[in-house]
Amino acid sequence: MKEGFRQSMAWLHTWSGLLVCWILFLIFAAGTSSYYRDEISSWMKPELQAATAAPVGNVQAAQNAVRALEQQAPDATRWFISLPDDRTPTMRIGWIPRAVPGEKPARFQSMLLDPATGAAMPSVRETRGGEFLYRLHFDLHYIPVRWARWIVGFCAMFMLVAIVTGVITHKRIFKDFFTFRPKKGQRSWLDAHNALGVLALPYHLMITYTGLITLMFMYMPSGVETVYKGDQQAFFADVFPSAQNGPAAGRPAALTPIAPIVERAEQQWQGAAASITINHPGDANATVSVTRQYYRHLSYLRPSMQFNGTSGELIASHGDSVSGAAETRGVLYGLHMAHFSDPLLRFLFFLCGLAGCAMVATGALLWAVKKRQGQAKAIAAGARPTFGLRLVEGMNIGVIAGLPIAFAAYFWANRLLPVGLENRIDIEARCFFIAWGVALACAHIRPSRRMWQWLLAFGGFLFMSLPVLNAFTTNLHLGVTLLHGPAVFAGFDLMALLLGCCFAYAAWRLKGGKHGVQKKPLKRPAADEKLMPEAT
Repeated sequence: MKEGFRQSMAWLHTWSGLLVCWILFLIFAAGTSSYYRDEISSWMKPELQAATAAPVGNVQAAQNAVRALEQQAPDATRWFISLPDDRTPTMRIGWIPRAVPGEKPARFQSMLLDPATGAAMPSVRETRGGEFLYRLHFDLHYIPVRWARWIVGFCAMFMLVAIVTGVITHKRIFKDFFTFRPKKGQRSWLDAHNALGVLALPYHLMITYTGLITLMFMYMPSGVETVYKGDQQAFFADVFPSAQNGPAAGRPAALTPIAPIVERAEQQWQGAAASITINHPGDANATVSVTRQYYRHLSYLRPSMQFNGTSGELIASHGDSVSGAAETRGVLYGLHMAHFSDPLLRFLFFLCGLAGCAMVATGALLWAVKKRQGQAKAIAAGARPTFGLRLVEGMNIGVIAGLPIAFAAYFWANRLLPVGLENRIDIEARCFFIAWGVALACAHIRPSRRMWQWLLAFGGFLFMSLPVLNAFTTNLHLGVTLLHGPAVFAGFDLMALLLGCCFAYAAWRLKGGKHGVQKKPLKRPAADEKLMPEAT
């Protein structure tokens, strides 16, 4: 504290951001793409585009789904139906086969249906689509789930500290919003970092804090363990009540028609149903649970209704009125997921997420630029950059310029891998990490300005050529989708073109010069630059 409170906060801001910035960049990039995970999944399953030609109501779709389940899994213990919506035109059914005594429990099975006919969608490629990117931003894929979520929570806490200390550090926080001085080396990076941080500051605070809230019961379990003696099931039953299902009666009985149940639920909610779960189908104790779509409410909690599976009588309603604590968590969870958003608001969330990626990237670059300037004389005299500087520069290149290559490789793999390939889902994910690993290796072998250019240019090429690849591998090229739809394919191709142009432009702007060294020295440091500490 010898240098004063704000100087100490500047030191904390620098290191709390730098130590986790590369994981944060991955979290922001994958999380931002998750705002369009349904659209990404639709693009990655082009065989499903025929399902958009004949949209039907939920009542007819549910009837078709039940008929398909009666044919596919008449002896299953539970049926699941995911109904179509505005962003997902297809319908998925699933079931849990009845366990055979002495054998391993049967695995969950599912299939996609055309809502209009109830027929199985033919030759649909296996892919996790946008779900892979969504899970990646908090499960980190190859790391055990519990460890991954602790790592993500640790990084989010550091991010929260960096945001708060950044606000304390900057006296001119509102002026920084309108200040950018290009081609000024370190000052330009500082201006960019400040402007991006202030531009979406409410979003950065909200998304970081609510991200911690989504996993609060894992990070802070002591309260539940103390009051409920470690019985988390009892806690969730009290705070988030849901349908309770008893055992099967063992007496066969016909399932009640599904249409009146769906009609009654949608009439009461004045909104569409999202999913149906049928427990013990064909049994006298069968129950039918219907859950509402997210609709346009802030809360992530969705009401549900449970019906008797043989008579169709209403047994219970859940979620119409919840406790204040549950509603508070539901709203915070909903803010993070943004299911309530319309297309325009979702796009604004997406832009703020991109601003978050750029804020993290410019912060990491600012540290490297400042450190290299401090070593400029020694480097000019023939000394090698320190290990810390070389490591940070290699990580900056490999993560900031290499991660877009991994995203593009994932989409390329989706189009190039054979549709019927075994373990296709896993191979797509491997392509993502192999491409990223190669980019990271190249960046550490030669952490230079030239490597920035190569990786950015290659990432730009991969994204810009995605619409061309799509045209050669499907009949949904950009000219067709712009005129006749489906809109999701046109939107994906246009965004890929835009991102590719941005990466190509960045590579073009990096022509010439030496990485991390500005052409002209700074005349006088700005007030905030004085607060940026030298790394020790």
